[in-house]
Formats: sequence, C-alpha cells, structure tokens
Amino acid sequence: MGYSVGQVAGFAGVTVRTLHHYDEIGLLVPGGRSHAGHRRYSDADLDRLQQIMFYRELGFPLDEVAALLDDPDADPQEHLRRQHALLSARIGKLQAMATAVEHAMEARKMGVNLTPEEKFEVFGDFDPDDYAGEVRERWGGTEAYKESQRRTAAYTKEDWKRLTEEFDAIHRKMADTMASGLPADSAEAMDVAEEHRRFISSGYYDCSYEMHTGLGEMYVADERFTATYEAIRPGLAVYMRDAMLANAVRNS
Repeated sequence: MGYSVGQVAGFAGVTVRTLHHYDEIGLLVPGGRSHAGHRRYSDADLDRLQQIMFYRELGFPLDEVAALLDDPDADPQEHLRRQHALLSARIGKLQAMATAVEHAMEARKMGVNLTPEEKFEVFGDFDPDDYAGEVRERWGGTEAYKESQRRTAAYTKEDWKRLTEEFDAIHRKMADTMASGLPADSAEAMDVAEEHRRFISSGYYDCSYEMHTGLGEMYVADERFTATYEAIRPGLAVYMRDAMLANAVRNS
C-alpha cells in the first residue's frame, strides 16, 4: 500500500503542502493512489525525495533539481557523488570561516591587530561591493529598491546597529522554532515569518506577501544567502522559505 503523504512528511521533515506542490509540478509524483484517491508513496518515491532534499539543501532551484533527476544519463550513484562533493566543499568553507572567527577572537584577546588581508581572507573571492552592484542591477529599477535607498540614506550608525540586532533576534527565534520540532507551516513558525516580513516593511520597504515569498526562494536558491542561514542553524534557509510561503498562503 505504500506510505501516506502525512507519513512521508513526517519521515522527511517537510510539510504536506510541500509534497502536494512537488506532485503538482511533476517533481515527485507518488507511485500510487489509495481506493479513496489519496497519494501513496513507494520506497522508490522516498529515494527520489531524498535526492530532492539533498539538492534543495545545496541551494538548487526546483527546476534544476527536476532536470538533474530526470537526466537519463545520470545514475543514483552519480547524484550521490555530486552531492557529496558539494557538501564537502560547503563543510570546508564553513570550517575555514570558523577558524577565521577563532583567529579573530584570539587576536582580540591578545590585543593583536589583524591586517585587512587577514580579516577578509576567509571570504575568498566574495566582494561585498560587487554584491551591492548586483543588487542594483537586479532590483535598482524597482520601487522597493528606491524606497529602501530613501529610508536607509538617513540611518545613523546606531540605527544600523539596532536593525541588525533586531533582525538577528528574528533569525534566532526562527532557528529556535525549528529546533523545537515545529513544522514550518505551524502557527508559531508562520508568526515568526510574519514578524520577519513586518520588520522589512518597517525598516526598508513595503514588503508584500508575494515579495516575501520571493525572498524566501532566494534564501535557498542563492548560495550566499543560504550560507548565512545555514551558519545560524543547518536547514534554516529551507525552513525559513517554507514558513514564509505558508504565512503568505495563510494571509491570502
């Protein structure tokens, strides 16, 4: 008879809504149906879901995941080898950053001033100024970007410090909600997602629910955003995205 959608959601730690979405877009179509027409998942379906989740954790958008898994020339072992290599690279990057933080802590403790090169070598080729340019290129023509520029132009150092602390607190609250075992579409997680949306609306630009879900997708699709949330808690980027989507649906 296979597994019900609720059972699979429980096994994988995803929402039923997510599984329904995967079915609707053809990414994970259950192998069978019950007499009542309910979805029934086979062991092969669970294997595919595992592959989907590996790629999602690595920041691949859904269309790329589908293309990879449906490639007739790729075998399951090749998927696992690719995922292992990508995960190993991410682990190496995070370990390097952790070492750099320890280095900075020790230097501060000993009263040693790090050189500019030492402070930023862990970030490799990532240039914040290049990223700011990308933001202007992608969103510079939008009203949201213009509104954000107008608001933040008058912010003082104290304003930025306050905003950073408040945003960090929201992220920690979401990480704590995830750690408690509550699903991303729980009332608690959606409430934090709503707090996140309102924070953006208050501090930067009017963030509609549609825009908020777009941000959630970017948190997973763009590895730079993903790395930020993964550093707070592994899996947080995907959890944030799912909570933001669930909150938008709740308020639609």
